[in-house]
Amino acid sequence: MSSFPKDVFWLDSVSDSRLPREPLPHSLDVDIAIVGGGYSGLWAAYYLKRLDPALNIVVLEQQRVGYGASGRNGGWLMGEFSHMESYLQKLDGDRSRAARALITGIVSEVASVCELERIDCDLVYSGGIYAAARFPEQLSRAKSALESYRGMGFGEDAFHWLDARETGQLVNVRSPLGAVYAQHVAALHPAKLVQGLAEAVERLGVVIYEQTNCREVSGKQVQTDRGVVRAEVVVSGLEGYSNSTDSALSGRILPVVSRVVATEPLSKTQWATIGFAKRPVFSDCSRLVSYVQRSRDDRLIFGARGSYRFDGKPRLETALTDREVASHRAYLQDFFPSLSNVSLTHAWCGNLGFARRMAPVAVCDHKSGLAVLGGYGGEGVGASNLFGRTLADLILQRDTELSSMPWAHSQPVRKVLQRWEPEPLPWLAYRGINAVFAWEERLDLGRGRGWLKPLSHRLANWCQRLL
Repeated sequence: MSSFPKDVFWLDSVSDSRLPREPLPHSLDVDIAIVGGGYSGLWAAYYLKRLDPALNIVVLEQQRVGYGASGRNGGWLMGEFSHMESYLQKLDGDRSRAARALITGIVSEVASVCELERIDCDLVYSGGIYAAARFPEQLSRAKSALESYRGMGFGEDAFHWLDARETGQLVNVRSPLGAVYAQHVAALHPAKLVQGLAEAVERLGVVIYEQTNCREVSGKQVQTDRGVVRAEVVVSGLEGYSNSTDSALSGRILPVVSRVVATEPLSKTQWATIGFAKRPVFSDCSRLVSYVQRSRDDRLIFGARGSYRFDGKPRLETALTDREVASHRAYLQDFFPSLSNVSLTHAWCGNLGFARRMAPVAVCDHKSGLAVLGGYGGEGVGASNLFGRTLADLILQRDTELSSMPWAHSQPVRKVLQRWEPEPLPWLAYRGINAVFAWEERLDLGRGRGWLKPLSHRLANWCQRLL
């Protein structure tokens, strides 16, 4: 295992000296029971309580608030989410404009709540850079991404093109060729946000029970190791841990593990070399996915790649193995060669939730009493706010712009969230697709037989469409 004494930088860097919250004391009857003390559950609780202060709401968390992906991610707050195109293409005219405004407004909404509730989460609204860099094949992908945004109706005020010089001035990645600049993206400290949000909902009167293992989640009832919680509506905000309980969600949201490292604080000279002066977030257009930001205390937070465990089991240990750390170190140095001797102080992983159609949902079935939100595919820091607001309107049966959006559903969960195929198909598919993407990148970087590049591109394009 990794020799690092520390794993999750975000959780290690917050000053939280209080003891864990008390577990569920006994069986309860409440209006709404929310399972999962991460962004999804807490945003849902926040908006429900704001809209109806009389509601009796409890949040049930197996570990501590923010223990899962909400405290372990890359700290990107995005005014977009995975496969939003599948929703936007269903709309036209005023409804399409309204949906785009809701999506791009995520960052402003979160910033407003943070100001209102006095949550200091190091939020910096400096945009995102999706760069073509390191090898020429990324240029066509970046331009194709911009065309896709245009096809969804987003204008220059949301996404625009940066040439190679402009890209390098903002982030001096190796061999910059150009980039899509995303206006509605911010960097933040995810653990500070989730802890501040938990305190905000408690001030509103929501009760959070930590150290409570939810064994079975169903409509109108949660069976825990400390009693039964009965509610008019049970909300599952488990995301990548949906398979860890006996519920109707098993097999419908699968966990994919993402890996992140943090460097030691970099010097002014090092930052002058690689950029990030205004703390934009950054990724390149590799199919293997990267996400980078500069923390408030001047560390480079570098996340990339991922893994999937057989049978959809979440990875419970947070530390990376020595092999995983070495892989990330090499990947980071390929992006920023000047950081070849920098020390890594933290290395960790977290479980993301992927829905079968790769599009997140907010669902409330009043007949069964079961509601769910999630399936964000790694973009839940921002999407959870939008979907938490949406679910609150669905639960309260409010006829609003949010409750009429195509990601909002008032029907049984099984009709909205399709089951993934049985094992070993997901495991084999993930490993196969990941291997093709890695092979393509090695060839694009000049590490292999160049004549095989056209074949690798065709296979990778096929895999991308399959995803």
